[in-house]
Amino acid sequence: MGCFECCIKCLGGVPYASLVATILCFSGVALFCGCGHVALTGTLTMLENHFSRVTTDHASLTMVIQIFQYIIYGIASFFFFYAIILLIEGFYTTSAIKRELQSDFKTTVCGRCITAFFMFLTYILFLAFLAIFGFTAIPVFLFFNMWNNCNAMKSPDANITSPDSICVDVRQYGIIPWNATPGKACGATLGDICNTNEFYLSYHLYIVAFAGAGAIVIALIHYLMILSANWAYLKSAASTHEYQDIKTKDDQDLEAEARSKEGQNSSSYS
Repeated sequence: MGCFECCIKCLGGVPYASLVATILCFSGVALFCGCGHVALTGTLTMLENHFSRVTTDHASLTMVIQIFQYIIYGIASFFFFYAIILLIEGFYTTSAIKRELQSDFKTTVCGRCITAFFMFLTYILFLAFLAIFGFTAIPVFLFFNMWNNCNAMKSPDANITSPDSICVDVRQYGIIPWNATPGKACGATLGDICNTNEFYLSYHLYIVAFAGAGAIVIALIHYLMILSANWAYLKSAASTHEYQDIKTKDDQDLEAEARSKEGQNSSSYS
């Protein structure tokens, strides 16, 4: 076998669908975890500097943000290994299906059960990350409202006579308690907040993290389709082999019976 034929054979065993889903999953996890972690840190800094200057007022929020950051570490580690496992499973299933078609390999019940288990686990992860995807839209919405208020004050067409009447009160969102001081920002103070690096960076990082969460959801849907197709192929191939085995056994029994009758006829004639 030449080098070209060997390369073609190797490329034919690559599960391209699983490879694309893995690349999409890695990209989404990198965007969601990396940008989400930095955005949470920037949000906490912005709240400490402008909305809640007393540490005890946002102690619970600080703890929650730290928990979210640890969860992000866990998500990154888990999806790194899980995506690799699904890619390996894709390689295994692709080679198994090819060998099934060549009739020199039979899949086991254990192999089909492993594929079904990954399909069930991926479906659970899809539902969980769909909820995370929706949850990630909340900070994007909050920062978008602040951004709109700041743009309204800067716009010459707005014709605002009293800029101090435009306020953003983060206490109404339940982020900090009602007794936090100052709790809200109005007019020029709000404009200064929108011009800070913490606000600008956190706002855009939340958008990128939201897109990363969407990429993970799409990758999990892709994995679900791949696993469902692989499981169906393996089950169909196993059923086909069972039918062929039964048919071969019946043919052998008929052939043996025919030979037995021929032997009896030859002995009776002699």
